[in-house]
Amino acid sequence: MREVRAAFRRFWPLTRGDRGWLAVIVGCVVVAALAETASILLFAQLTDNALKSGSLAAFWGPAGAWLGVAVLGALVGYLGNSLATWTAERFVLRLRAGVFRHVQSLPPHFFQRHRRGDLVERLTGDVEAIEQMVVSGVVGTVAALFSAVFYAAAALYLRWDLALATFVLAPLFLLAARRFSGRIKQASTDERVADGAITSVVEEALGNVVLTQAYNRRGAEEARLDREARAWMKASVRGARLSELYEQFVEVVETVCVLAVIGLGVWEISAGRMTLGQLLAFAAFIGYLYPPVRSLGQLGLTLTAATAGARRLGELLDARPAVTDPAVPVDPGPVRGWVAFHDVSFRYPGAAAPVVRDVAFTARPGELVVVTGPSGAGKSTLAKLLTRFYDPTAGVICLDGVPLPHLSLERLREQVTLLPQETLILHGTVRENIAAGRPGASDDDIKAAARAAAAHDFITALPEGYGTEISPGTAALSGGQLKRLTIARAMLRASPVLILDEPTAGLDAIAARQVVQPLRRLMSGRTTLMITHDLTLAPDADRILVVDGGRLVEEGTHGELIGRGGTYARLAGPSSSEGHHVDDVDHDVLVGHHVGEETALERG
Repeated sequence: MREVRAAFRRFWPLTRGDRGWLAVIVGCVVVAALAETASILLFAQLTDNALKSGSLAAFWGPAGAWLGVAVLGALVGYLGNSLATWTAERFVLRLRAGVFRHVQSLPPHFFQRHRRGDLVERLTGDVEAIEQMVVSGVVGTVAALFSAVFYAAAALYLRWDLALATFVLAPLFLLAARRFSGRIKQASTDERVADGAITSVVEEALGNVVLTQAYNRRGAEEARLDREARAWMKASVRGARLSELYEQFVEVVETVCVLAVIGLGVWEISAGRMTLGQLLAFAAFIGYLYPPVRSLGQLGLTLTAATAGARRLGELLDARPAVTDPAVPVDPGPVRGWVAFHDVSFRYPGAAAPVVRDVAFTARPGELVVVTGPSGAGKSTLAKLLTRFYDPTAGVICLDGVPLPHLSLERLREQVTLLPQETLILHGTVRENIAAGRPGASDDDIKAAARAAAAHDFITALPEGYGTEISPGTAALSGGQLKRLTIARAMLRASPVLILDEPTAGLDAIAARQVVQPLRRLMSGRTTLMITHDLTLAPDADRILVVDGGRLVEEGTHGELIGRGGTYARLAGPSSSEGHHVDDVDHDVLVGHHVGEETALERG
């Protein structure tokens, strides 16, 4: 019960906007229970005064009252149940939105440590389990308590001695619930974990279907799904068996109680101490009393099972974002694009050693700075630090002289555009994918960005043009075309600082050649950090930074670094010592960064 109380205290504040409606629902529950109690008493009166004597005159009064009470109970019950459903769904909506908002603020390493399917399950099934505890649980408890109190009071009113005798068996329901709760909680936990694993396996298999087919892994993927599904089935069946065993046990206890009441009632009638109507009403009250008591026991099992979801959801909510907004953000005014790293070091949470050590450099407005080095040298980490996915463990990064932690995250990320290595496509139309760069952009701006990215022609050739639906992994567009959509998205953002993380990665020579011209337009006039292994682009950079082992080991222009014969010269290879591109056409295209050509979009 300690876990139940802790979970309830944690999530109850989310009902703040609906507590008035919960009070109305409780009122409806009380009125409905009173109406049911009155109906049973009217039935007893009808039996003794009309049925026993066969008097039609004695029938109309109790019958009319009974009908009126039934109509009132039906209306109140409908209102209460409708409000309860509406309130419960509002709670789920609010809780899921809050958890989703929190999850979106968590750092990249959190998602590397958790399977995506399991996170999906926590945002769906576990959220609904919390609702069963906080909203439906409260309403169910109040309904069961009031019903039990009213029926017990009515039974005591009719025959207090018989009522006390039958109440003795009531604690058996609660004892049975307590006995079953521990095992049901464990089964519920196992079921939720297995459910998340199934979702993860399905999602991973569908996302890697090309790998599955190319490597004949269909059997292996089916075996993975079968293994997780069997674990889920085992937990689900175990939980269902325990719940059913509890249900059947209390059913037997309830039957024993009702038969005992009828037996005692027959003896009382034979002795002339009870009428038939009283016996029927008394039996009805006892029969109506045990279901609410049983519901209280079942509710205990539901709450116990819900603690498994509360614990899993709590793990998400207890995970802390790597960065937060400052209490009083600085407004830097118009940003020119001065980027400065001052002796920056960084170590990922839980890592044994830093991945970046004492890095210091400055990028001036409009410069193209190429960052290169061996794989795993820490290059992409610099991009994560500049976009403030993380804060340095030592040193400081400034934008126009303002330390990044002094800026709001929203303001910073409006000024720094990241074009990641992965070609990130959303489920939606082409127009929506481009507009993600600047929500609310007009159609003219979207099309101008697409033209600047050399994407307008192939977009208009699609069946629905800009309204064509696409999704991650779509076969409707080539890798180069999808890359140009992401360039158009970055064009639309029009921020003064640009980070290109391996912009030609995963593209063949033809596709890479097709994105160079759009990249040239994208970089024009912006402070650009290009993280790349493709050193054919390096001769055009204002400066080249070579990172190795997390340290900045070399800095200079292409010609200067080649002449030193160091790490860069080894990475570039002998052909680069000539100081020109392997493909002079692509070289001339990229040099346009220095030409300063501006698109109509950028001039606007």
